[in-house]
This record gives sequence, C-alpha cells and structure tokens, in this order.
Amino acid sequence: MATNSVSTPTEAQKENWLLKALLGVPNWKGVVSILPGFLLSVAIMLVAIPLTDLIGKWVLSLQGIDPTGKSSPISAVLTAIVIGILLRNLLPLPKSIEAGITFSTTKILRLGIILVGIKLSLMDVFKLGVWGIPVVVTAIFSGLFFINWINRKLNLPERLGTLIAAGTGICGVTAIVSTAPAIKADQKEVAYAVANVTLFGLLGMFLYPYLAPHILHTSEQIGLFLGTAVHETSQVVGAALTYKEVFNDETVLKAATVTKLTRNLFLAIVVPLVSYLYLRRMAVQEGGQASKVNIAKLLPSFVLGFILMAVLRSIGDAYIANGGVAFGIWNEEAWKQFTKAIGETWGSRALGTAMAAVGLATSFSVFKGVGLKPFLVGLIGALLVGVIGWAMAFLLGGFVKL
Repeated sequence: MATNSVSTPTEAQKENWLLKALLGVPNWKGVVSILPGFLLSVAIMLVAIPLTDLIGKWVLSLQGIDPTGKSSPISAVLTAIVIGILLRNLLPLPKSIEAGITFSTTKILRLGIILVGIKLSLMDVFKLGVWGIPVVVTAIFSGLFFINWINRKLNLPERLGTLIAAGTGICGVTAIVSTAPAIKADQKEVAYAVANVTLFGLLGMFLYPYLAPHILHTSEQIGLFLGTAVHETSQVVGAALTYKEVFNDETVLKAATVTKLTRNLFLAIVVPLVSYLYLRRMAVQEGGQASKVNIAKLLPSFVLGFILMAVLRSIGDAYIANGGVAFGIWNEEAWKQFTKAIGETWGSRALGTAMAAVGLATSFSVFKGVGLKPFLVGLIGALLVGVIGWAMAFLLGGFVKL
C-alpha cells in the first residue's frame, strides 16, 4: 500500500524563500546581481541630501530668510533624480547596474511609499476643522478633473496625464511615485511628471507668498491658499516660511502646514481612485467593460501598507492628544522622534534611492516626440489649482481658526 510522503524544505530552500520574500530575488546570485545598481542609487541619494540642503539654504537666502535651522524648500528626491539622469546621459554606465536599477524602482520604491505613510495623521484633519476640509477636497478633485481633461485635449498619454494630475492635485512627488506602479507608468513618464510638479511648485513657492496678502485678508485664508496652491510639502513650508519672515505672521505657517498635511492624507483615498479611473478608461478603450477592472490592482500591498502606517500614526497621535502614551510605549517626544525616523529619514531615503534609479534609467532620447506639451498641462493645472485654492480660501477661510 502506497503512503503519501510530505517533503520537508531544505535549509537552502528556506533561505531562498526568505530572500525572495524580503528582496524579491530567488537566491544569493540574485542579491549579487542587484548590488551594483542598488549601491549606485544609494550613493546618489546620499550625495543628494547634503547637496539639497546647500541649494535650499541658497534659495532661502535669496528671499532674505536666515536659513539656519530651517529645512530645505527643495526636495532631495528631485536632486536625486536629476543626478541620476545626468550620470546616465553623460557617462558610459555598465550594464551590470541594470538589475539593481530595476530592483530600486520597484521594491525600494514600494518600501518608501509604505514608510512615508507614517507621516500622515487624521489628527491633522481635526486641526483644520470642518470649514477647512472643503477647501482641500475641492482643490484636490477640481485639479484632478481639469488636468486630466486638458491632457486628453492635448492628446498626451493617459498615464502621463494621470501622474501630472496626481502630483499637482494631491502632494507632488509622493503622489506621483505612489500612483505610478498602480497604472504601470514607465520611467519617462515618472521623470516628466516629477520635473513638471517640481518646476511649477517652485514658481508657486517664490510668487504666492508675495501675492497672497493682496488677494486675501486673514492669516488663515493665506495659510489655506499656500497649503492648497503649492505642490510639494517642502515647497509649502518654504512659501509659508517666506511669508512668516517677511510679514512676521506665525499663524500662516501653522495654517499652511496643517492644510498641506491634510491634503497629503487624501493620498490614501485618491491614489486608488485615480488608478481606478485610469484602468476603467483603458478597459473601455480596449473594448472591455469598465466593471471588469480588477479591484486588487487598485489596492496593491504597498498601498495597503501605506494606509496601515497612516492608521497607526493616527492612533498613536490620538493617544498623545488625550494625554496618554502612544501604544503604551512612546511618550509625546519619543513618538515624534520615532515617526520622524521612519517617515522622514528611512521613508524619504528609500524614495530618494528609487528616484535616483529612475534617473539612471532615463535617457534624454526618451523625451523625443513628447515635447513641451506636458509642461503646458502642468502650467495650466498649477494655475487652476491656485485659482481654486484662492477662491475656496477666500470663501471659507474666514471661518477657520487655528
């Protein structure tokens, strides 16, 4: 009589399974193959951080602001992608880096997205109050709708328009890199979108602090406007710092920061929504049915991880707000340092490594045939978001008290 035997996995099989689960590579040979490109991407990220600080100090000084102790209004993610692009196009890079570049633009990118989720908290929404939330929601969804509409009118690729809309409407580079995997955007589209929102976000950072007092009245209105009209978190802080230094108004800095953090929180909602709308359009164009869009594609593991981290941050902040200890472990200062280490340090460095790899994978030749149309979309989108942010801040900002 035959007996069924259950094979026991060998130590080598267990080791290979662990490597595949943690790194996405099947064995040690795979680990070795990704090291050159991965380490080069890490090196670029490490160079980008101090370089960004120097550039940021220079930018703040140009505006008459003492840069001592202030964070850079320029994102290190942008610096990393620029350095990567320059290296790719100016130097003969070996093919041995290709596997590490692919690993960084997939696995490390997803890890970074998960980790930065801990920077977001529902407590920021509560700070903004019932009158501030409609300002943020209207700015986000109006921007998403109009930018996608303009993109289609100019006959640009759907994925590129989706990325520009996400970056302009939600929160800059983080929104772009979070949306890109779900819609399978390529490096060219990511690089274009990042350059787009960075350029117009910087213009807003320089111009809006001086324009705001002429078109709005209260500090809360101005803070809401800066928090919705400027793209990147670092750019919003830079704009609000400029206003604070020039006009000696601390409330604007607080209102702009809270508004931007609230806007960032909508990433967990809008990224799946934007991905769904894109996939639905693609299904219809390919002759399928919109109802057949796979919901699992909208909530891949990294998006769920991002949401989970934001939930944990919100719960911890709620403990602290009620005078308690976060999860029975961290007091207020320790919780602040813990979340900053995960989100700001490790999350931002992971994204910086991923964007350095995107730069290393991006040749100038891929931009041929697209031209300046994406920047026209970005310009119109930035202006629309600015006007909508101003209108909503003007109408509702007077009811917000921080």
